[in-house]
Amino acid sequence: MNSKTGQFNKPQADLTENIRILKQKKNAIILAHFYQVPEIQDIADFVGDSLGLAQKAATSNADMIVFAGVHFMAETAKILNPATKVVLPDLKAGCSLADSCPKDSFTAFKEKYPDHLVISYINCSADIKTMSDLICTSGNAVELVESFPKNEKIIFAPDKNLGGYINRITGRNMVLWDGSCEVHDVLSTEAIIQMKIDHPDAKLIAHPECKAPVLELADYIGSTTAMLNYTMNDDAKKYIVATETGILHQMSKNSPDKEFLIVPTDETCSCNDCPYMKLNTLEKLYLCMENEQPEIKLSAEVISMAEKPIRRMLDLSKKLNLIK
Repeated sequence: MNSKTGQFNKPQADLTENIRILKQKKNAIILAHFYQVPEIQDIADFVGDSLGLAQKAATSNADMIVFAGVHFMAETAKILNPATKVVLPDLKAGCSLADSCPKDSFTAFKEKYPDHLVISYINCSADIKTMSDLICTSGNAVELVESFPKNEKIIFAPDKNLGGYINRITGRNMVLWDGSCEVHDVLSTEAIIQMKIDHPDAKLIAHPECKAPVLELADYIGSTTAMLNYTMNDDAKKYIVATETGILHQMSKNSPDKEFLIVPTDETCSCNDCPYMKLNTLEKLYLCMENEQPEIKLSAEVISMAEKPIRRMLDLSKKLNLIK
C-alpha cells in the first residue's frame, strides 16, 4: 500500500492471485455485473445482469458477498442475506436511475394513485423497494406485468423508457415515474442511423432502457443477458450494441468470431461507459475484501419491507418458468 496515494502497488497478476486467496480464506463470493471492467468479470464467481445477480445472492451461503456492481445491487444482496456481510469496492458507485427517484418525491407521487399497484424496476434504492408491491428486472418485466389482469392499475418506476416499452408492447397504460438511466437515455437515433449506414451488415440490439426512437430501430430488444444469448445463437456476424460497454467483454469471449460495435455517447470516443460501474477497480476489490469495508448496512425494518417485493418477484418468476 502506498501511504501517499492509498493505492495498492501490486501487478494485476498478483492482485488476482491475492483475491483468489482471500476468497478461500474468508469464504467469500464475488458477484459482478456485466458492466464491470473485464479483469473484475474474469475473477468473479458469477457474472450476470440484475435478475441473475439477485437469484445468485438469494441462494448464497458465503460468509461475505463481495458485490462488484453499484449500490442498489449490493443493497439487494443485503436484503436477501441480512445475516451476511455484504461489501462494495467503492461506496460511491451509485446509479443515475436509482438517484432519479428520491424517497420523498416518490412518496408524494404514489399518494396521487392510492388504488394503484406499484411495480418497481430493481434499479432503485432500498427505500423505493419498501414502497413497492413487486420488483422486476429488464429480463422479466414484461412477463411479470402481463401476469396481472389488463385492468389492473399500475405505477411503474423508476425507468420511464422501460415502462414505456412495456406499455407499447402490452397495450397497457401504466403510470410512469419520470426517471431514466444516463447511460441508455443519452444514446441518439442519429448516431445509430449513421452506424447502420456505415455497417449495413450489422444487426442493432438494444436494452429496453433506451428511448423509444432507438428501440424502434432495433432488430432485437432485451436485457443484457438476453442480448448476450441472442448474439451467441444468432447467425449474424456483426452487431451494433446499444447499451453499456462492459457487455462487449462477455460477447467477445462467447463469440470470438463476431464483431461488436458499441453505440457511442458522442463523437469523441467509441464507448458508452457507466461512470459509476467503472469506479470499481481490481485494487479496490482486493482492498474491500482484505478490510471487509465498505460494508452495506440497512435497518431491520427496511430489510423486512424491501424483501417482500423482491421475494415476490423471484417466486412469480419461478411460477412463470422465467427462472430455470
